[in-house]
Amino acid sequence: MPKLPITKSRTLFGRPHETSLITVDRAIAEFRAGRPVLLRNGEHLALALSAELADEDLVKGLDALAKGQAHLVLSAARLRRLGAKPRSEAGILAMPAIDLARVETLALKVEAKVDAPVAPADAIDNAALELARLSLVLPATILVPVTADAIAGEPLVEVEIEALNAYRAEQAASLKIVGRAPVPLEGAPETEFVVFRGGEGLRDQVAIIVGKPDLATAVPVRLHSACLTGDLFGSLKCDCGDQLRETVQWMAQNQGGILLYLDQEGRGNGISNKMRAYKLQSQGWDTYDADEVLGFDLDQRHFDFAAAMLKQLGVSSVTALTNNPLKVGAIKAAGLDVAATQRVLGRPTAHNVRYLTSKRDRAGHIIDMDALMARAAPKD
Repeated sequence: MPKLPITKSRTLFGRPHETSLITVDRAIAEFRAGRPVLLRNGEHLALALSAELADEDLVKGLDALAKGQAHLVLSAARLRRLGAKPRSEAGILAMPAIDLARVETLALKVEAKVDAPVAPADAIDNAALELARLSLVLPATILVPVTADAIAGEPLVEVEIEALNAYRAEQAASLKIVGRAPVPLEGAPETEFVVFRGGEGLRDQVAIIVGKPDLATAVPVRLHSACLTGDLFGSLKCDCGDQLRETVQWMAQNQGGILLYLDQEGRGNGISNKMRAYKLQSQGWDTYDADEVLGFDLDQRHFDFAAAMLKQLGVSSVTALTNNPLKVGAIKAAGLDVAATQRVLGRPTAHNVRYLTSKRDRAGHIIDMDALMARAAPKD
């Protein structure tokens, strides 16, 4: 596991690893605001700028610094969609001049194709993509190698790439409970919400404890990624809202359980990228192909912090309420026992059947479509 760089002494902001976390937090804020972040790998420095947020004036300044050495970093998924040979690693395309129209085409356009040789990404390039993912923007980054003298006096946030690469694990390790209270729910009046700070995404994480689950046995647990459209507005494009509400109801009727409500909108891609994917789906793209067009692989989510939440709640063994083998594997990898699994059925609709079959056929979700369709059939 990557380790955060160590500074020599305590600062006003805390211990060395806490200082590094704060630096990454600041880098994420800068990157999401469309400002360049200075990445350091030993003596090597480079400015990273989000491809989707770049503006003309800023690019002119970066182009002057670049002296023909800028390049565009793209994820493996996006490069595959651009027609690059099958690959599992990120790559770069040289940009002798930073052309925003070209950047937009290579990073965003559905019909685009690679227009130059693709070179392998190095450590700083991959760290720039990780910064983009942490910032919930498209995984496409303009990178400009620079010297310390060239950017002297600029108000830049500087971050070590080791800190970026270790950030997710450190966030999981720093999870802490910041609030809890009883919140009676319809059909589940004996429910407690426990709020954790840290983990994934840009908000707090929530554990919903339904009833009084017996922590000495395998606790029914569902890891539920936030879905604004389905959970709150009842979108017909997915089964998330059904899974959320029906899981809580089932727990209330069966000696309790724990539902973790995780800030991982759009399979970890963020709400803006989810809407971009939905737009592509409305044009005929499969859910996973739509994500790949945007540069994302099948699933960007991480679940190590979810296991850390369960451990803090005193859970050591679970019955996993999920159709997703990835979640089961993540719980096991984090050191918890998975005593059993149980399917969670939603309702098929005219709008989500393709989505459900894609999850089954392409991501290995255990979904019995015949059982779903039978459940939706009108009763005599």
